[in-house]
Amino acid sequence: MDILNTISLESNKKIKINFDGGDLSSDSGLFLISEFAHKIGLDKLVNRIFKTNDRSKRFHTDPQNLLQMLYQIIAGYFQDDHSDALKNEPVLTAILKKETLASQPTISRFFNRMDNDTIDQFHQINRQLRKIAYSINRPEFVLFDLDSTLLNTYGHQEGKGYNFHYQANGYHPLVCYDGLTGDLIAMELRPGAQYCSNESEVFMERVLKEFQEDFPEIPCYFRADAGFASPKLYEILEKYGCKYAIRLKQNARLKQMIDEKDQALYEATMYRTLPYAVTYHEFNYQADSWTKERRIMCKIEKPYGQMVHTNTFIVTNFEELNVQQVIQYYCGRGRMENFIKEGKHGFDFSAVSSSSMIVNANRFELHGLAYNLFNLFRRLVLPTSLAKQQIDTLRLKLLKIAGRIVKSSRSVFFKLNGSCPYQNEFRQTIMNIRNLQIQLE
Repeated sequence: MDILNTISLESNKKIKINFDGGDLSSDSGLFLISEFAHKIGLDKLVNRIFKTNDRSKRFHTDPQNLLQMLYQIIAGYFQDDHSDALKNEPVLTAILKKETLASQPTISRFFNRMDNDTIDQFHQINRQLRKIAYSINRPEFVLFDLDSTLLNTYGHQEGKGYNFHYQANGYHPLVCYDGLTGDLIAMELRPGAQYCSNESEVFMERVLKEFQEDFPEIPCYFRADAGFASPKLYEILEKYGCKYAIRLKQNARLKQMIDEKDQALYEATMYRTLPYAVTYHEFNYQADSWTKERRIMCKIEKPYGQMVHTNTFIVTNFEELNVQQVIQYYCGRGRMENFIKEGKHGFDFSAVSSSSMIVNANRFELHGLAYNLFNLFRRLVLPTSLAKQQIDTLRLKLLKIAGRIVKSSRSVFFKLNGSCPYQNEFRQTIMNIRNLQIQLE
């Protein structure tokens, strides 16, 4: 025992601590992710599709660097300089089949080589992953939830701007999730000062066109808040036959359309001690910027303990649903905030630290790909007891497992912690991965 590097605890003199334990890892659960990625062919996809335009020969290739960053992000090592500390990490080097990992300077140069072509490659990889996932479990329909969020910026960064909604400087990206599965359908980094609905129709047309080409038999539905109330977006959704419900901001004309209903609710509750009351109304409406009338659903509500009514207006092209059903359908988009929160905190979508916006856009896409890989892993192969838990919880339970590496002449053994409380879930996940029925190209 190295006495100089040994720590004695004052709380218990019998306990001695040092870092001479040999080849150990605290991330042995990453083998589950690598086994899943191999099963669905992610490594082949990356090697086939991803390459930067700088074709110089390198020891650490672009596909290897991309896979390294995906595993690092899933394990919770978000920053480029984490690569230095992980350079000889035994689990990651075994997964990537390398003697050592790429260091921080290599990873930073890797990001700086990215451009618009690599963004297109990220889109291709995500599109192929979606085809594979749907070949395993094809959904009856897809529910697009569109929203925007704020990513903080610091210093002199290209594209940063002041966003009046968030009252802060940053980027203002668009994100579109499947509201049923949590899959990240599409994402786009945008300048901070850009308004929510600006070019949202271009963003959604790319998504809808992809689904029309790849899955024409799957019905598509759409939800968004009042920031996306744009006639251009309505027209694109209608063009592709996508049913939608989008909230409208209240204005004088809309308020006038419900005056009678609002007054009736006021009179019905005036002399009664009702803590809560609600009524519904629908009508056709055409704003000055619209090319035609559209169906409007309205919920007039007397909140608990209040006298002033609140009004919710929804524009929709649903013909088969009544007012209450459309309102309920729209309100289901509350899960969207949880998806965004997990992406920002669990996968560090805010890792946009470069001075170049195109580099930051690629970083954003890479972190989104890590989110999608893990979300597919979570919903396709995790046991039921774990399938609804978020990344922070699953890291602690299933990924951060201690393991000791023992090498023989023929094999490398990773002896995992014998007291791990989730051994059965680990084994079940392996079996679920092996039982996946997919068709790889």
